[in-house]
Amino acid sequence: MAVRQSGLLEPLEESEIEQLTLGIWGQKANSQQPLRPHDRVELYRALQVDPKVARRERFAKQGAKSAGLFAKRRAGSKAGY
Repeated sequence: MAVRQSGLLEPLEESEIEQLTLGIWGQKANSQQPLRPHDRVELYRALQVDPKVARRERFAKQGAKSAGLFAKRRAGSKAGY
């Protein structure tokens, strides 16, 4: 496996390595898949927080006035401009 030979996994424990998912150019791959020249090998870990939940929490903390596409309005302008 090219990833093991690269030495990238040396600082990790075996339990952490087992949780990683291997990919090539954004597509899941197994460790036996042959590599071609210039392939980009990627390691993915599980998300710690669901992105949708994190966005909701961030929005609740910031409030509607300071978040969103039209948060910054020019003085005297209509809503949405």
